[in-house]
Amino acid sequence: MTNPLLSPSALPYGLPPFSHLAPSDYAEAVSAGLAEHLAEIQAIVDNPAAATFGNTAVAMEGAGQLLQRAAAAFFTLVSADASEDIRALETELSPRLSAHQDEVYLNRALFDRFAAIDTSRLDPEAVRLVEEYLKEFRQSGIQLDEPGQDRLKGINAELSALGTEFGQRVKEGMKSAALLLDSAAELAGLPADDIASAAEAARTAGHDGKYLLTLIQPSNQPAMAALENRDVRRRLFEASTGRGSGGGSTDVLDLVTAMARLRAEKAVLLGFANYAELVVDRQTAPDFEAVQAMVNRLAPAAVRNADAEAAALAEIAGHPLEAWDWAFYSAKVRREKYAVDEQALRPYFELDRVLRDGVFFAATALYGVTFHERDDLAGYHPDVRVWEVRNPDGTGLGLFLGDYYTRESKRGGAWMNSVVDQSALLGTRPVVINNLNISKPPEGEPTLLTLDELRTTFHEFGHALHGLFSNVTYPRFSGTAVPRDFVEYPSQVNEMWILWPDVLANYARHHATGEPLAQDVVDRLNEARLWGEGFATTEYLGAALLDLAWHVLDGADVPDDVVAFEAKSLAAAGVAHALIPPRYRTGYFQHIFAGDGYAAGYYSYIWSEVLDAETVDWFTEHGGLNRSNGELFRRELLSRGNSRDPLESFRILRGREAKLEPLLKRRGLE
Repeated sequence: MTNPLLSPSALPYGLPPFSHLAPSDYAEAVSAGLAEHLAEIQAIVDNPAAATFGNTAVAMEGAGQLLQRAAAAFFTLVSADASEDIRALETELSPRLSAHQDEVYLNRALFDRFAAIDTSRLDPEAVRLVEEYLKEFRQSGIQLDEPGQDRLKGINAELSALGTEFGQRVKEGMKSAALLLDSAAELAGLPADDIASAAEAARTAGHDGKYLLTLIQPSNQPAMAALENRDVRRRLFEASTGRGSGGGSTDVLDLVTAMARLRAEKAVLLGFANYAELVVDRQTAPDFEAVQAMVNRLAPAAVRNADAEAAALAEIAGHPLEAWDWAFYSAKVRREKYAVDEQALRPYFELDRVLRDGVFFAATALYGVTFHERDDLAGYHPDVRVWEVRNPDGTGLGLFLGDYYTRESKRGGAWMNSVVDQSALLGTRPVVINNLNISKPPEGEPTLLTLDELRTTFHEFGHALHGLFSNVTYPRFSGTAVPRDFVEYPSQVNEMWILWPDVLANYARHHATGEPLAQDVVDRLNEARLWGEGFATTEYLGAALLDLAWHVLDGADVPDDVVAFEAKSLAAAGVAHALIPPRYRTGYFQHIFAGDGYAAGYYSYIWSEVLDAETVDWFTEHGGLNRSNGELFRRELLSRGNSRDPLESFRILRGREAKLEPLLKRRGLE
């Protein structure tokens, strides 16, 4: 039977025919794609005509379509539904793909053709395309001599293999650290649907009659806000924060030190003082010093707020506070001081209604797009749902896939990825996916979201809109292919609609009675907005500063004792709070060690939030949820991808440079 990946998909929008694909198909298609791409590049290099934009840059953008198609489908499974065969294939293919990247961007003849392109009469997007290619060549080591390039290739291959292994161990570690309990009594305080989900998780894992509290990726687990049994809270907390550093097959600390040394060596090889400076050179931040100045400015105020919160919690608890007590007593403060019971809110946040009448409703109100579920189209797993997104005039815009439930084959966290990128050059329209890790209820029961899961649903859909609204010529610039410290900005903006009156009134209804969430409850939610910001900002900055600490090291300074280094680094940065672990500890910091991802770039969330806070003010000043605002935001920012300087897109929208003050006010850090 012919491998479906070897030719473009006949399904709408090029959706891969996942149900007809076997692991061997991915292996064959990636291998064929690697060979085809190199042949296409060789044809560009061998062209006897002088280098032009058309025969070099445009030809390069059109090359590699088989490889892109196969890799996009394959890595969708790697992250969201990885069987043992897929994991083994990832281990095999990742170093090959890394080596292929080197072969492309260390090709001197290809670089020389790009350098020879006359850009004087090109349009701005075309000029930027050439400039971005030249920049990538230089950042990939084209200036190195042959021994230097050989060493760089070796480093990249090692990093690829180590990052793959890190991600696989973290996934297994999260699974093995899940807390198995014998009785429902130990889950006292949890809502009935959470207890039912824990019973279902245990049954699925082969422990029928018991209860399994599965973990999410960050340090603090949602159940700790409700569990009345203090010892169960402790065990859950220790299981979560001990991941990856307790010895055994899921310990990742050896991988971390090896990656830190290799990244430090790579940075020096490419002419940078450290890996953080190399990474920031690719971002919107002007330099590494600007990043350090910002996070260092925020840290003392965040910790002061956290200390004040801790004092209030200890008074309510009536005993010395431990880290596993924080969420429980913080929820009590919300209930007693602000009359906000987050668990009591969950019946008003049923997943289907949140999607249809909240997330999609806001998008329709802003942009005029509509969403039509396509039961005739299948994703890569039975839980995946597919919607066709249509423009206001009824024309097709793209496909949106939603994969909301946790499972053993899925990595932790939440993310958006693109399976097909929009490009006018290639005539492709976007296919994007949102992945979350919500506990799946028993068959027939509603999926009720926590406030954090509600926020994540809106956040990830902001990324999806960035991909769906892409309107660029060249695939290199499509959708979310922007600098890492800009990519979180549109997704953070989309969170503003969660409590926007028109949106909230449309989706926040009790799943059983249809009763709307009372206005006085909404008012109290707004009043309680700043409670917990000290914890949240300190937790986040702990992770961001830990990330930077790992990536400013000289290779010779990389420690053998990872746990001691982590503690020392947090203390030196002023965020070593005894009651607040960083959002991610080194042993499960997948953002920065499972591939490059956010390595030396986890600061980007707060950097992007500066733009987000400004944009929320802009929307509010201009009337909020209306088509005029939506069309301008879509046209000048969401649609542009990286086809122009993203900060220029922001300046056009806001009318000026961003200021820090709106962010400080939002987080209570003035």
